Amino acid sequence: MPHLPPFFSKVDELQGKFIERLSEAVAIPSISSEDARRPDVVKMGEWLAEQIRALGGEVELRQLGKQPGHEHLDLPPVLLGRYGSDPKKKTVLVYGHYDVQPAQTSDGWATDPFKLSIDDKDRMFGRGSTDDKGPVLGWLNAIEAHQKAGVDIPVNLLMCFEGMEENGSEGLDELIEAEAKSFFKDADVVCISDNYWLGTEKPCLTYGVRGCNYYSVEISGPGQDLHSGVYGGVTHEPMTDLVRIMNSLVDPDGKILIQGIDDLVAPLTDEEAALYPPIAFTMDDLHQSLGNQVSIYNDKNDALKHKMRYPSLSLHGIEGAFYTPGAKTVIPAKVIGKFSIRTVPNMEIDDVTKLVQKHVEQEFAKLKSKNNMKFNIVHVGKWWVEDPNHPNYTGAAKAVERVFGVKPDMTREGGSIPVTLTFQAQLQKNVLLLPMGSSTDAAHSINEKLDKKNYIEGTKLLGAYLHYVAGELS
Repeated sequence: MPHLPPFFSKVDELQGKFIERLSEAVAIPSISSEDARRPDVVKMGEWLAEQIRALGGEVELRQLGKQPGHEHLDLPPVLLGRYGSDPKKKTVLVYGHYDVQPAQTSDGWATDPFKLSIDDKDRMFGRGSTDDKGPVLGWLNAIEAHQKAGVDIPVNLLMCFEGMEENGSEGLDELIEAEAKSFFKDADVVCISDNYWLGTEKPCLTYGVRGCNYYSVEISGPGQDLHSGVYGGVTHEPMTDLVRIMNSLVDPDGKILIQGIDDLVAPLTDEEAALYPPIAFTMDDLHQSLGNQVSIYNDKNDALKHKMRYPSLSLHGIEGAFYTPGAKTVIPAKVIGKFSIRTVPNMEIDDVTKLVQKHVEQEFAKLKSKNNMKFNIVHVGKWWVEDPNHPNYTGAAKAVERVFGVKPDMTREGGSIPVTLTFQAQLQKNVLLLPMGSSTDAAHSINEKLDKKNYIEGTKLLGAYLHYVAGELS
């Protein structure tokens, strides 16, 4: 790959400009979940479109109409971009998102979340820096560095950047389905950079993610909230019933207590088990990410397996319960408990839901309560697994070795990235997750950051990937 050294040198030369580009992007508070920030989300999409046009790309901001359930809001547009249309070249489709999670200084940020701040360790703090503005801009940086180095990009690029990923990606699945045989028809492979290294030193390639089935249990009885001093002891209390049910779902060591769930999980093969020991990940990495030494498992391999390829059940909250400071002696008339199961192969959505509903109904029946119980499906998303031996992955692995000098870890992601499954199903093409950020970036949390090294070397990686995947696909 003789073309890569000039490209790498140009990335180093332009890093100041690339950091300024990220600074401009972070300054736009594109929070998709807040009504008042919807204009900023649209502004971010338009800013990104102008950046691509300035590089010579073709861009359409596809309107998706009104947001379901919030008809006073227009959905942010999906950016559909194209760079290059040479029929002799392979075509790579890249996906990312330009919206971000909410953030305000009062949450505990050490700096203004919408002003990129760089500390003495070259950590770049700002909302969206790693999730997902930095990685999205990495593709634009790679294009610019190729241009200014006089190096031809060996593939055609299609771009799909959305503005609702942090708020359910509403409208995206329908767009991908509608454009599968149109805008996306030329794509040979798909590359997504919207996840993270397992640790802080070694890159990884991700070939699978867990799914997510989210449920709620509603318990109601009294006609209104009651005073515990007047009615305590004479009525079945919804909160008591709900806590008993939620306590029956999972034990303190994370074992799911729903009968039949474990039988749905695909057994661990010897081939897969062999992938875990070489992974550059330590228990210290896990403790740093957790912010304390509260891990269930003390062995790295066990921890990784339960992070990546085994299911988990988490309790998320109780709606309707008293939660503010102070002491309020109230018996809530209705409470809603929320929990989710992270699913893995071969846990099909309907099979899991049937087992969960049966369990909840049986546990409620045991209480012999006169309250009413409703089991609800909030949302569901299937797990995704890809073939890590496909040229898309072997090309990416060679790019990692070229840029970082090490073979990448092969990992599966614990969280859910639904768009991976949508692209795989609709386009019938191999999908790769190629992360830029590291495990300590605190995406979705306070003080989100992206290390300067990950941003600059990550830009080199994205560019190198295009060269190596072109070679592997040819």
